[in-house]
Amino acid sequence: MQMDHLINLEQTCDAAFVAGQQGVVEVKGTADRKVEFVTHENGKQFALVKSAMGYPAYYPVHDVKIEKPLKAVLMDLDGTTVHSEHFWIWIIEQTTASLLGDPKFELEGSDEPHVSGHSVSEHLQYCIDKYCPDKSVEEARKWYFKHTNFEMNEIMEGRGKPNAFTPSPGIKDFLYELKDMGVKIGLVTSGLYEKAWPEILDAFKTLGMGDPNEFYDAIITAGHAIRPGEPGTLGELSPKPHPWLYAEAARVGLGIPFEERHSVVGIEDSGAGVLSLMLAGFAPLGISGGNIVDSGTQSLCTHYDDNFEQILARLK
Repeated sequence: MQMDHLINLEQTCDAAFVAGQQGVVEVKGTADRKVEFVTHENGKQFALVKSAMGYPAYYPVHDVKIEKPLKAVLMDLDGTTVHSEHFWIWIIEQTTASLLGDPKFELEGSDEPHVSGHSVSEHLQYCIDKYCPDKSVEEARKWYFKHTNFEMNEIMEGRGKPNAFTPSPGIKDFLYELKDMGVKIGLVTSGLYEKAWPEILDAFKTLGMGDPNEFYDAIITAGHAIRPGEPGTLGELSPKPHPWLYAEAARVGLGIPFEERHSVVGIEDSGAGVLSLMLAGFAPLGISGGNIVDSGTQSLCTHYDDNFEQILARLK
């Protein structure tokens, strides 16, 4: 694994591993401080995925490479398949404004890597820590879903925020080319179902591609939100950069065992997504336009390209 853009650290944040001690060769971290890597003198590597919610986890770092013919391509939704990150960042901004009671509140440019690519609760916890430490994630989630439900209903009724969801340039031709190659396609998002599904439907309607359920071989979202009096599903503590969404899409959704992971690639525009793919054992293909460079994860990408035409040339 190349770690050219990672930051050298003296030890992991939990002090469990110290560089130069007990066989630890080095400790490195991503620029956004979300994940730390431990390299042992025996060559083994582990990744510590930190958690704003109090549940960090260590994962082994597997070798990743591309073996053809490909069996599957896994694709991120926000920022990769559809350009919508600014809409969801705006929802986070609206939520924070409501918490503060200040309708004129605006996020700072430096906030962007921390309010995109991760789970809703992670984004909200970041904003609480920085802007309103007297508030709780639970209170923030109530405002978040109030704003989300209103805006999504407005969009579905045709009167929502203009250009909230825009299909990525070249995505239609790219998807059809993959179909012609006989490659299975999985769509994977850290977004909760209620925000992700209208987005997918809207994009396919714009593209004139019919029912996404019939097109994709698997669609994995972060599940359903927990609300008082309603059941929820696992999603807020296990999204990207944890490996589980991509692992489930490939193993359960597409029926591809871990031993055949090198015939699977993933396409991502976010640092969290790149890490999720890598920790699941899949080769990450980065596409520009997201926060891969700013998060310091570009060197973790097997390849990094500007558009789908370039990516397609690598896959054939």
